Amino acid sequence: MRILGNIIWLIPCGGIITAFFTFLLGAFLTVIVIPAPIGLGLMQLAKFELAPFSYEMISKKHIKTATDSTWETYSKIIMIFYIPLGCIIVIGAVLQMILLCITIIGIPIALVLAKSLSTYFNPINKICVPRGVGDILANQKAQNFIQSNG
Repeated sequence: MRILGNIIWLIPCGGIITAFFTFLLGAFLTVIVIPAPIGLGLMQLAKFELAPFSYEMISKKHIKTATDSTWETYSKIIMIFYIPLGCIIVIGAVLQMILLCITIIGIPIALVLAKSLSTYFNPINKICVPRGVGDILANQKAQNFIQSNG
C-alpha cells in the first residue's frame, strides 16, 4: 500500500516536482554556506518527499549522534532569518494540501504533507529515516514516558 501511495504522490499529484524544488532550494542555501543548516534540512525534506509513505522526518535529538554546540547555536541564529521564507514555503504547502483535498485520492497525501509542515517551517536538525526507524523511536519514547510516570 505504501508503494502505491508513493507512486500516486509522485506522478499525478506532483510530488516529484515538490521534491525537486525543495532539493534545489536546499542545495542553493547550502552552496551559499551561511544558511547551510537550513539547506541541509531542506535536502532531507526532499528525500522524504520522494517517498512520504515510506519515510518519516524526525529531529536529530531523538537519535544519539555527536553534535557540535557551536553548530547548534549557529543553526538557531540562522533560523531567525529563515522565518519569513519558511512562512512562504508553509503557505505554498498548505495551498498544495488544499488542492489535494479536492479529490478523494489526494486526502491521504495531504495528511502526509500536513505531518511535514513543521519541517517546512523549521528544517534545521531534521533527518529523514525509514518508517520502521521512526516507529522504533516512537515506541522507545512511549516506554520512557510510561516508566517516568508509572
